[in-house]
Amino acid sequence: MKRLLFALSLLVAAATVRAAEIPATPVMTLYRFNGALDIPYYDIASFGPSSPSAPAGTLAQGTSVVPCLPIRNGQPLTDDQGIPYVGFKVIVDARTATPTAVARYTQVARERQALRVDNHHCEAGVRYVLDVRNLYAMDKPPVFEPPRPSPVPASTAAQPQGELDRIIRAFHNSSACATVNQGLVGRPAALRNAWNAFIAASRQQWPEESLQRARHLDYTMRTALFEAHLDRGCSAYGACERNIIALSIRNRGLESCVRGQGCSAPGDFQGVATKVSQYNIWDEYLAQVSGLTACYLRNDLAAGGGTQYFKKLQSMYSQNLAEVQRILYGTDQDLAAIFPGNSLADLKGLKHYYHAPAMGKCFPQYDRVEYISGAVARKGNDFALIANTRIQVGQQTTGGYFFRRFAVREEAARDVATITDSYPGFVIDGKRVSLKDAPSRCVPYGIPDGCAFKEIGRYRRTPSWVNAGKPLAVICRTADRGEQCQAGGQAQTVKVGGTCDTEMRPFTGIK
Repeated sequence: MKRLLFALSLLVAAATVRAAEIPATPVMTLYRFNGALDIPYYDIASFGPSSPSAPAGTLAQGTSVVPCLPIRNGQPLTDDQGIPYVGFKVIVDARTATPTAVARYTQVARERQALRVDNHHCEAGVRYVLDVRNLYAMDKPPVFEPPRPSPVPASTAAQPQGELDRIIRAFHNSSACATVNQGLVGRPAALRNAWNAFIAASRQQWPEESLQRARHLDYTMRTALFEAHLDRGCSAYGACERNIIALSIRNRGLESCVRGQGCSAPGDFQGVATKVSQYNIWDEYLAQVSGLTACYLRNDLAAGGGTQYFKKLQSMYSQNLAEVQRILYGTDQDLAAIFPGNSLADLKGLKHYYHAPAMGKCFPQYDRVEYISGAVARKGNDFALIANTRIQVGQQTTGGYFFRRFAVREEAARDVATITDSYPGFVIDGKRVSLKDAPSRCVPYGIPDGCAFKEIGRYRRTPSWVNAGKPLAVICRTADRGEQCQAGGQAQTVKVGGTCDTEMRPFTGIK
């Protein structure tokens, strides 16, 4: 009988143990677009009643952490607006990261994605907190170049397409370029210094004008590759897209050299191409998770030591190089030949373009959907961190609102939304919910009225300037080698842009 009672007591105890029911906090990355490199963190012990004290230290942008909610006097740590300040465990320190950080980031991110927990409370001993608004679930590990072999194998690299290409390839294979991506922090500045050092050491081999032109061409090619859609590969549309981006750089550097757009003097294509507010890819963090500053034309990468990613970059570079060189340094006749069917005035006035898929998402077809930069949700004595995510706001209750998670997956032609009750019974802080009207300038595909679609796959917010100029349908005559860069390269005429292009819309006439 005693054994039976003991067994029953174990069953009752097991029944009272609650199954973990909410997703664990994900790996999040310190990121502030075009912001300062250093982001402060604060000592919990000196955190005031409603705001943080002086910083206790800083972490660099690109540092990845696992956040948690410190509980003080039974409540999570927030400011007077309800914005959480979160404890953290560093997974990848951007200042000290080496290539091994890629595997660590990937492993921890995968483990966190599968983990379910009761709450997001910090463990004992957490001393410091970050403003949650500096954290984003980016889902992107850092990118490092493959190591350089010694000795370098026999090269299968493409033959240089003239003097400027020869200089660019020599730079990519140089010891100066090898220093750029050894760490994560400061890559754009390191690339600039590497080119300066390479030019200083190469003046006996090549003319000064050729070295400077090669540097500007290299920067323009990098920007064209990464500002365009990488997945388009060597398709005719992708090649035309890259030529259009190069044309925008040319026009900003020649037709209207404006300091606010990065141009210090006519012909300063490097300054134009790397103006972060204009070409966002040159942001500190984005340079850490792309091959933007890599020496991707290294001979050994073409010889078999590179990943498919870097080999594809080489193919796209080779496909566009001759045309981009003509765009930057050629004549009006070159522009007319590369972009047949467009007036020269329109081509020279093209300085802006709108990539709708990459713009701000909006969801007018759903009710009460909000983006939450950071908030606390509560269920009894359990607290959850809701940050850098969208929710669908539900019924109002004491202290806030019930809610459901609103997750979005981007597909080629549409956004696919999934609404789940991932935090059952939790109530999000009402101070962090606005219930504002639908966002302004939210239209199908980011396209103005008058375009007919059989169905609407996504909505995008348009920038304020998008209707200030004339949308331009740019015609290109270029080689088509397919998205995987393996086709024969047959010449094809393709159109990019125009009023109803849902992918890219170049504009002319915008001041």
